[in-house]
Amino acid sequence: MQVLRKLLFPFSLVYATIVFLRNRLYDFGIFPSSSFETKTICVGNLSVGGTGKTPMIELLIASLKDTNKIAVLSRGYRRKSKGFLLSTNQTTVENLGDEPYQLKSKFPSISVAVDADRRNGIKQLEKLVTPDVILLDDAFQHRKVKPDFSMLLTAYGSLYIDDWYLPTGNLRDSRGEASRANIIIVTKCPQSLSIGAQNEIRARLGPKAHQKILFSYLHYNQKLKSKGEERSLNDLKNKKITLVTGIANSDPLVSYLKGKAVTFDHMEFNDHHFFTERELAILKEKECILTTEKDYVRLKNELSQLFYIEVSHQFLGEGNQLFEAALQQFMIRNS
Repeated sequence: MQVLRKLLFPFSLVYATIVFLRNRLYDFGIFPSSSFETKTICVGNLSVGGTGKTPMIELLIASLKDTNKIAVLSRGYRRKSKGFLLSTNQTTVENLGDEPYQLKSKFPSISVAVDADRRNGIKQLEKLVTPDVILLDDAFQHRKVKPDFSMLLTAYGSLYIDDWYLPTGNLRDSRGEASRANIIIVTKCPQSLSIGAQNEIRARLGPKAHQKILFSYLHYNQKLKSKGEERSLNDLKNKKITLVTGIANSDPLVSYLKGKAVTFDHMEFNDHHFFTERELAILKEKECILTTEKDYVRLKNELSQLFYIEVSHQFLGEGNQLFEAALQQFMIRNS
């Protein structure tokens, strides 16, 4: 695969040129970017692959929901519906998409909508919901909307500064576009990442004067959840566990479980995978299935003995205070 990607280098040069021209057309106002009356916070990345956008949206919801009316707008990747869709209690995971459905399930009091056309989605939410703030999931590269506050995520070990354009690398946007972010968060860091190592990464990323760089690690909940019950990993150690993942990068979860001395078989699928009848039949024969929260929402009505492990972002050092302060300053400044 790596050899093939290198052979496709000429195509990545074409892609890089297209990305460069597109961004300049937006910068010069030839392509218009729309601003909206409702406050908007964008969470995104420059590369394809998992940087932890959904847990970051969850962190924003948890920080803002007690004092603000929140709506989340997502594309709803691989959903089976078209156009704008505002979730209700009857909306299915197939029509909403797994990540938006996960957010609505975890935070039923907030509004969750999907629309590939972000401008139309915001207009519909302003008309139907009138939220105080709209969280734009995976929208950093969507220049048709000019968000009020932008958070750019980049994963430790695969920083955007070290990447190259598709298809040779994983960049879907220019590294220089990082300058549009208010906060850059290096996610999936080792908990032991030293101050010196953090400063080295800061120097390499070269933040602008208006930007903060924070560092976070993935925290896995010690309690595994299922329908109406919770278990610990120790409760499952005498069972034959099958780990089922359909996410962009399962390596952190696999490493975590191995670090906990959990023995398991791993069935790995593509990101946002919808399971076939044949695959479900195989999974139904398994004694105990452990999966991610995103995969759980696609499997919960099909399988028994199914548990998921929650993941969240935790900041290193004073990151949490800096994050909350930046968020509150933004909300006050734009109130």
